[in-house]
Amino acid sequence: MIRVTNLVKYHGPHRVLDGVSLEVKQGEVTALIGPSGGGKSTLLRCINGLEPFQEGLVDAFGIVLAGGRPHPTDTLLHLRQTVGMVFQQFNLFPHMTVLRNVMSGPLYALNEAPAAAEERARDLLNRVGLSDKLFARPGELSGGQQQRVAIARALAVNPKAILFDEPTSALDPKMAGEVLAVMRDLARDGQTMIVVTHATEFAARATVVHVMEGGRIVSSGPPGDVLR
Repeated sequence: MIRVTNLVKYHGPHRVLDGVSLEVKQGEVTALIGPSGGGKSTLLRCINGLEPFQEGLVDAFGIVLAGGRPHPTDTLLHLRQTVGMVFQQFNLFPHMTVLRNVMSGPLYALNEAPAAAEERARDLLNRVGLSDKLFARPGELSGGQQQRVAIARALAVNPKAILFDEPTSALDPKMAGEVLAVMRDLARDGQTMIVVTHATEFAARATVVHVMEGGRIVSSGPPGDVLR
């Protein structure tokens, strides 16, 4: 599971996260909702070691990050092989083909053989409906297609959990629907996910919903209770 305990994060004098605690069990889909500036994206970045934090603990499947101290490089590498992340702005490598983008994690982080990495990448791109775009560059794709490539790339290292930071906020409704369909498919297969989202229809299908405001979790529970 992923356990966050009393997480405190400052940006200068501003307390962005104010003692956040939550647990995500394997196979659960956790939705983080709430107003902009509430700390949702910052929480994800702290869980994945992309931002330091001043107090508290993150324990992701036994990999521990502690507040107030630098995170060791080998710990961060292990963490990011275990917990993947999909960003709002895709962050694909623009000079690589779609196939090479998805192969990059297995090749360079896991030292997989190229043939095995390519086979897995092709399977994942087929799963997200992009088997006809293997040799396209990101700039040739729509926003929804780029985000589906980003999801395939996150899946390529066989993560135990994936963090999604508002994955549909930059997309029009049709493209957003394509991405949400892929995410619902992952949820049905038991993929552990933490999703920052404004898409109420997706949050309604989550296991647990947390409402964040002012750097705190102000409400938690089953989607039916929280959203109502």
